[in-house]
Amino acid sequence: MNPFSSGTRLRDMIRAIRACKTAAEERAVVRKECALIRAAVSDNDNGYRHRNLAKLMFIHMLGYPTHFGQMECLKLIAAPGFPEKRIGYLGLMLLLDERQEVLMLVTNSLKQDLNHANQYIVGLALCALGNICSAEMARDLAPEVERLLHFRDPNIRKKAALCSIRIVKKVPDLAENFVNPVVSLLKEKHHGVLLTGIQLCTELCNLSEEALEYFRKKCTEGLVKVLKDVVNSSYAPEYDISGIADPFLHIRLLRLLRVLGHGDADASDSMNDILAQVATKTESNKNAGNAILYECVETIMSIEDVSGLRVLAINILGRFLSNRDNNIRYVALNMLMKAVSIDDQAVQRHRATILECVKDSDASIRKRALELVYLLMNETNVKALAKELIDYLQVSDQDFKGDLTAKICSIVEKLSPDKIWYIDQMLKVLSEAGNHVKDEVWHALIVVITNASNLHGYTVRSLYKAIQKSADQATLVRVAVWCIGEYGDMLINNIGMLDLEDPITVTENDAVDVVELAIKLHTSDLTTRAMCLIALLKLSSRFPSCSQRIKNIVTQSKGSLLLELQQRSIEFDSIIEKHQNIRSALVERMPVLDEATFSGRKTGSILAPAVSTINSASGVAISAAAPLVDFIDIGADEPAAASPTSSGGNFLQDLLDVGTTPIPSQSGKTEAQKSGTDVLLDLLSIGPSPPQNSSSAPDLLSLSQDNKTSVSPLDSLSLATVPAVQASSTAMMDLLDGFGPSPPPTNNGPAYPPIVAFESSSLRLTFNFSKQPGSPQETHIEADFTNKSSDVYTNFIFQAAVPKFLQLHLEPASSNTLPGNANGAITQKLRVTNSQHGKKSIVMRIRISYKLNNKDVLEEGQISNFPRDL
Repeated sequence: MNPFSSGTRLRDMIRAIRACKTAAEERAVVRKECALIRAAVSDNDNGYRHRNLAKLMFIHMLGYPTHFGQMECLKLIAAPGFPEKRIGYLGLMLLLDERQEVLMLVTNSLKQDLNHANQYIVGLALCALGNICSAEMARDLAPEVERLLHFRDPNIRKKAALCSIRIVKKVPDLAENFVNPVVSLLKEKHHGVLLTGIQLCTELCNLSEEALEYFRKKCTEGLVKVLKDVVNSSYAPEYDISGIADPFLHIRLLRLLRVLGHGDADASDSMNDILAQVATKTESNKNAGNAILYECVETIMSIEDVSGLRVLAINILGRFLSNRDNNIRYVALNMLMKAVSIDDQAVQRHRATILECVKDSDASIRKRALELVYLLMNETNVKALAKELIDYLQVSDQDFKGDLTAKICSIVEKLSPDKIWYIDQMLKVLSEAGNHVKDEVWHALIVVITNASNLHGYTVRSLYKAIQKSADQATLVRVAVWCIGEYGDMLINNIGMLDLEDPITVTENDAVDVVELAIKLHTSDLTTRAMCLIALLKLSSRFPSCSQRIKNIVTQSKGSLLLELQQRSIEFDSIIEKHQNIRSALVERMPVLDEATFSGRKTGSILAPAVSTINSASGVAISAAAPLVDFIDIGADEPAAASPTSSGGNFLQDLLDVGTTPIPSQSGKTEAQKSGTDVLLDLLSIGPSPPQNSSSAPDLLSLSQDNKTSVSPLDSLSLATVPAVQASSTAMMDLLDGFGPSPPPTNNGPAYPPIVAFESSSLRLTFNFSKQPGSPQETHIEADFTNKSSDVYTNFIFQAAVPKFLQLHLEPASSNTLPGNANGAITQKLRVTNSQHGKKSIVMRIRISYKLNNKDVLEEGQISNFPRDL
């Protein structure tokens, strides 16, 4: 006989396939066998139809296409004998699914088999229907299935209940037809029927509120009695698993009671006793018992329950945490995370065990336990728990340090009782895992340090000690260098000593050594080295005796391959050597930073995250996506929009005294700004100043950005500190040996009609336009705000945002108080550069905020009526 004829037995084909040594050989055998089966199908070979279908199912399980054999399934189902029907229904469930159109042809055969006299054929039809039933088949065959729920044989009733679950899922409208039959199923003594009846009841409760209320009234007492009988039942070998009678029925009953008791006090009260009995009598030394206890705990936590039973449930979870099985501990941690919001005090009792789980060798358990500890933190236990976590940080795995550090920093920041404790804990974290700390964390630490004026000396001394031991932690180095630059004199002179401190002896050279070591470390990045240069510039003023040594260190970066460091080195060297008369003003100590502003930035309260923004305080374009770059004053690529007094103010610029402009005059510019170009050119010793057309200091910075060159940190520092020395144009002229003020700006561009950009019931905004000759892309706008109401608006802030093809620069407003009855106005100047001039018009979104009777008012709008040729 040909070994691959249509009469080949299934076992011979399997043996031939397994004998193949390569995938190509296997494909050849399968291809040949499929060809023979196709030929047998074409010849209508009835003798081997069941054998061919069995082989097709095996080929299908190997992943080869078998769609050509689908009709063979239908032919075998239509056959009268049980063996043919059995293989036909098996093929139907394997080769087809509910999306196949061929399936509609089998509906009539299923209906006949559901009414067949042979209960085994009825069972085959129910199995098939429960696996591949579609919505149309469910509607057609639901009456037959409902009738079979009362069939004499328990196996048929069990299969009919499972099939009913599939039907009500496919067609929820049919759920009401099965409510009454389910009640009789819940009274069954046969565990198989009872189990499927409970599953069907649970599904109906989830689908229909009416069914849920019906079962609460009719079945709750009965289900409690059934569970009590199962718990107290004697040994039954057919249901016993590890000494527990039918744990599957236990679990299904508990899940149904959870659904019935949720949100209903009466139903919950009726099941309290049996839940307590299950929780206390079930053995926890076997897996089956642990499964029942877990479901019991979840039911207790879900129903309307008294606190005593919940404490019992949480104690069970506490025992789970001591189990050696990782899976049991993991599900216990998950359940405890849900329980924290329900009964925090009961979970707090297991705090020590949860902390041990943080140190577990399993990574999943460590992370889940850390999240639970985070939820357990409050003002009363934060010191103890933070100490435990920081102690573990010293010995934790490198892979886990990132998550652990993030949680510790969040906890310390959120729950710190006082600033000295906050600073101490953050220094410990930076010393142990500074390389894993995110930028916003050490930024926040610097903000807190600047606000704790009585702790400046303590902080800089603590950082000096820490950096001696942990110089390899990048963020610790940055914070230490920043603090030494700001408060180096306090470090040397032991100023601001606290009672808990021991005095230390640090010389000026020792302080400079720390910064020099940091700038020369091979692990130091651009940010750290730039901060070191700034710190050295500040120390050159604070430590005059070390000025020459500092100059030599700064000069070493003149040949750096990094343009930013090279530029800073050249500029700072120029300040130290040639401009000692203004150096002390340039490097004055940082003002106190606004913690509320920084918190607002962290929570994302900056206007228009998807568009370019601008700081109207300084006129310097800021990239919200690159705060670290702004921190060291590297020019931004994208402009951003916010007002100086809003939370959009650039926190990181403020850290380096960059962008803090003096209070503007009514014209919107100070006298010092008018000669800003000459000042900066003289400081850098760069030839004669170019002619100016409307050149204010912010304009100079903007032009630097437009030409794709980085903004000089010296420029920013000069602008920031002009107010500190109370510079007027006359003072600046005297300071820099006779440089006169810049000529007044000229504006000979074409005239454009003004527009009413925004108008509400109480406020009008008018835009007046002008252009400079030879700069068609650049539009100058003067915004006039008029108050139409009789009230006075205070804390007036204007914010604007534009798409990315536009660049927007705002100058300071003339005032922040807008008088009522149109008796005066606020003016603010804007400059818009349109990179798509001639192709796209200017569009702008605005936000105006002010206080009216001590209440915050916010008005927003979009301006799209700009002249098209702007």
